Amino acid sequence: MQKSYFSIPLSLPFHIVALNATFYFFIPETYGNGLEGIIYYNLAWFLTTHSINFYATVRRQVFTIKAKSFFTLFVLYGMAFFASFTFFGFKDYSPLYLIAVYAFFCAQILILRMFFHWARKIYLSNTVNNTKVIVVGWDKNLKKVRAIFDNPEHEYEYVGFFDNKISKSPTYLGPIEDCYKYIFENDISEVFCIASSLSKEEIKSLMQIADNSFKRIRIIPDNKEMFSRAMSIELYGTVPVLNLRASPLELEYANFVKRVFDIVFSIGVILFVLSWLVPVVYILQKFDSKGPLFFKQKRDGVNKKTFLCYKFRSMTETNESDSKMATKGDMRITRLGKILRKTSIDELPQFLNVLRGDMSVVGPRPHMKLHTEEFQSTVDKYLVRHFLKPGITGLAQVKGYRGEIIDKSDIVNRVRYDIFYMEKWSFKLDLRIIYLTVFNALSGEEKAY
Repeated sequence: MQKSYFSIPLSLPFHIVALNATFYFFIPETYGNGLEGIIYYNLAWFLTTHSINFYATVRRQVFTIKAKSFFTLFVLYGMAFFASFTFFGFKDYSPLYLIAVYAFFCAQILILRMFFHWARKIYLSNTVNNTKVIVVGWDKNLKKVRAIFDNPEHEYEYVGFFDNKISKSPTYLGPIEDCYKYIFENDISEVFCIASSLSKEEIKSLMQIADNSFKRIRIIPDNKEMFSRAMSIELYGTVPVLNLRASPLELEYANFVKRVFDIVFSIGVILFVLSWLVPVVYILQKFDSKGPLFFKQKRDGVNKKTFLCYKFRSMTETNESDSKMATKGDMRITRLGKILRKTSIDELPQFLNVLRGDMSVVGPRPHMKLHTEEFQSTVDKYLVRHFLKPGITGLAQVKGYRGEIIDKSDIVNRVRYDIFYMEKWSFKLDLRIIYLTVFNALSGEEKAY
């Protein structure tokens, strides 16, 4: 389920400013007797909003549904607000005046909400492409989910549904067995499955196709046994839907934290390391071998979008650079290149990719396009790793699955760790991976690519 990108980072500070400014200017006595009033009103706001999950980032809620949360919030926080005058003994304000002040504060919160709602709608209409979806199966929940698909705010393009029971509906696309071919021929991004209409074998087949073809699958459940350790339940209106490839990074505040860290960390490396390292490597390269300072190669990133990955050149220029992976003892590797690769210094220019937004500091390592095309047809669930931004380092690398791929188990285990990282991401895990990467580099552990 998509999330509202700045719901928490922006709306919460604006609400806190509105709260404190209103009380400071219209009820100054509440802030004039030390920190008790400031702490009380702000803490009460945090506890109240947290208790009703007011700042949930789910974008599948429209304003009319959210109005229930506003009503609950205003009632609960109003109780804390008016009770404070008994706790602190403020007696200089009439009840009508306090009601007017609180109503003015509530009006500000509503206006801010409508402003963010409007701004988000404008932003999405200009930047977001609709996601093409189909539904496999049919039951009474389909009509409810259609209400979500048909709301333009949710960026869905509903194509139709498949079911073994023939329907005269204009959105009926055919029997279930026809959906597999249709998914590929019509660039479908997400598949919603009505579990009550499907057998366990059909669900497994759809899951297998989704994991190996870079499609997202979501299941509207019944009481069937489910098959994924990374499931999460999301509400589409009032219909529960299972997301079988849930990740903490689907929460936009997590993406926000990760992106801020990427920007700060990459700027630090660029300013304090690359600023002097680039000219040093350039001079040494001129004495060592002919060719450019940087090696640029097309690699597949998040959602399989191609980007140019930067590295310090560590090999002589050949026509095989985009088709042949480096191997141990590769004759193309220069004398300087051996040092750069052994210390992983050749990877440092990728912090430019991180700053540009093509990569993250931590994530699955990007592969050459040729290898992506090979592995996606031979390695189970290989394309799942492309739901994340690629990284300069990753969990698979610090676990020893880095460098030359000799046996199939090398790439299989690499994918297994990449998927584990996606499902179990935390900021603490990123920091540990960075620490282990630096430790391995300083210990001189050699790599192939």
